[in-house]
Amino acid sequence: EKSCAIWSSAGPLVQRGSSFKVYCTFDCRGRGSMFSDHPPTPQKHEGLNSTTIYFNVLNITKNRTYSCQCSGPRPPDPCGLDISAGYPPERPKNISCISKVINNEREVVFCTWNRGRDTYLRNSLVLWVRTVSGNHTDGPVSYKVSSKGTAIPSANFTVSRSVQLISVWVQTQNPLGSAVSIITNYTLSDIVMPSTPVLGQPECSSRECIIKVEQSVRTQHLEIQYRAEAPTWTSYSDSGVQMGSEQVWPISSLEPYRLYHFRARSKFSTGLWSQWSENVDSWTQEEAPAKELDVWYAESASDSKSLRVYWKEANISIARGKIIGYKVKVYRPNTGLVSNTNISADVRNYSVPFCANCEVIVWACNSKGLSPPARITIHHTKAKPLQDVQVTADNHTISWSKPETAPLHAAYVVEWYPEGHKLEELKWVRLGGNENHAVITGIKPFECYEGAVYVFYNESSVSRTRFTGVTSLESAPAAGPSVQKKIEGNKVKVTWTDIPRGQRRGCITKYTIYLQIGSGDLQPYSISTSEKLYIIKDLSPADYSLWMTASTAVGEGPAGHKIHFFIHQNTQLSLLLVCVIVSLIALFLLCLCQSSAVKQRFWVFFQCLMLDAVPDPANSKWAKECAQEKV
Repeated sequence: EKSCAIWSSAGPLVQRGSSFKVYCTFDCRGRGSMFSDHPPTPQKHEGLNSTTIYFNVLNITKNRTYSCQCSGPRPPDPCGLDISAGYPPERPKNISCISKVINNEREVVFCTWNRGRDTYLRNSLVLWVRTVSGNHTDGPVSYKVSSKGTAIPSANFTVSRSVQLISVWVQTQNPLGSAVSIITNYTLSDIVMPSTPVLGQPECSSRECIIKVEQSVRTQHLEIQYRAEAPTWTSYSDSGVQMGSEQVWPISSLEPYRLYHFRARSKFSTGLWSQWSENVDSWTQEEAPAKELDVWYAESASDSKSLRVYWKEANISIARGKIIGYKVKVYRPNTGLVSNTNISADVRNYSVPFCANCEVIVWACNSKGLSPPARITIHHTKAKPLQDVQVTADNHTISWSKPETAPLHAAYVVEWYPEGHKLEELKWVRLGGNENHAVITGIKPFECYEGAVYVFYNESSVSRTRFTGVTSLESAPAAGPSVQKKIEGNKVKVTWTDIPRGQRRGCITKYTIYLQIGSGDLQPYSISTSEKLYIIKDLSPADYSLWMTASTAVGEGPAGHKIHFFIHQNTQLSLLLVCVIVSLIALFLLCLCQSSAVKQRFWVFFQCLMLDAVPDPANSKWAKECAQEKV
């Protein structure tokens, strides 16, 4: 048994914002306490008498739980009270009804309304309906709806197709009160809506799709919309052909090889449009490509016997199908075919043999045929280059002045590529004769681009004007050039290799060679970026250090690796000096020999060195003894 009883002065259901008292009466020896919520939080209560305490609840804003319990070493079970706090319902408003035709005999009316603020209590809602058919009035009839929380309440009911007018109103109530909306009247013909059409799977050719539309009842209006990649829908206005419960609609003026989405809705002569049907999708069939490919070429600096031909992937409106491959033919007008090659669909360039006056022809292929041929003439007559080609780096714009002698049908090609990587990353754009600028795209930050502007005056005459120094973001280089040396006497030949592409950080504007004698003076030499060799002459014998840096428009990068070398004394000069001294001594001796006194003294000195008589071996003792033994 519980040792206490708990109750509220306002009951277990109160309106939010109200104030009341919660009482506890105890039947125990110990002291009683009051708590709220979970986990139980002690409340500061007041005593009413020796067995009863109470707590003042002020401005309650949510559901609460109160409990009471006796204290002691073995307290009995507590007693508790749940208080629900809410609001009485507001008057329903904005009743909106539509009538959906199920078949030729009956309709279903759907009504929704605004229930007002959340009461935080369970509400009982009733929709009242009165109908008028001709001079006959039925009702009112009630339809119960249960709604709790913030969900929009709704109700539906069935009426005969003969009903012309309806009157609806909503009554709502909960334990704190009730409310009734105003009466809303509808003419069914104004709110009638056909059921949603059902579309069959379209059957498509390259330019037309035939769609079957099924409806439960016949309507006076049917709208079909379609779209491909575009986000907006296009309405088709032509009428279809009724075939029993279906209508057949031919949707024409479509593009080949596109995925089209279709939807439909219908309407009676009066009333509302139905909801849109579910989308159905279908591809139109392919056609042969509509235009020639955009083709360009590049000559290899290392291989003069070949030419690389490039082409852009055609967009879907030109390709008109899935490209399954390409054909490249090299043709010499005088002698005929040079080569004919089939290339897979994922390739965008091909190297062909170079031959003077040859023509390269490229086709794109899909399942329906070939594109018109795209032609490139390999050999051109060189015309005068453009005089005023300017590079605007801010928005990557290449501009030029139109040649005064250019014919009306002159055309331009602007090509660009990362510095030193023409064959791998060539891009280009074709422009008409009235253009005088091009915005190049695909520029990567910290990359330097170069290119050229070509002017085609006719099929065989073309001029080329080169440009450099196009970049996006720049910074100082991240590394210096790698240096090599070759010493020749008192001069040194310095060569270097380019900084790796990822460390250039923009367009290199100059190189600087730093030469240091021992640990003393430092001599800089500024070098153009077009140079790859520099000779430093007239160096004195000494120990030298040498290194290089590279610079962009932003600043100078760090030094490359340092090399050391020594310039020795000129050995050729020493040898020449020795020869001069020997020659002078010989000349002096020759002059002395011209004097007779000198000659006489020289002869006496020579005689002293000579023996008085030359021994005869035949008269030697050894020879005589040998002769006697033989006898």
